[in-house]
Amino acid sequence: MKRIAIWAFYGVGALAIGYLALYAYAVFTGRDLQPGDPIHIFRKPDAPSYSRRDPVILTSLPATNARRLRKGA
Repeated sequence: MKRIAIWAFYGVGALAIGYLALYAYAVFTGRDLQPGDPIHIFRKPDAPSYSRRDPVILTSLPATNARRLRKGA
């Protein structure tokens, strides 16, 4: 049992060192953010909208649910 605990301790230590190495790699090779640079967030144009106020969703619901959502209940 003691031998398993020692190997588990070494394994966790190796994972921690690997994580720190990957973090250091990402920090030193990543792009620098400059103030004023636009943030590019890409979204597929045909992706569905999950907004409650979207008129496409309100018209696609049955009439009773659409009325209830318009009232804000």
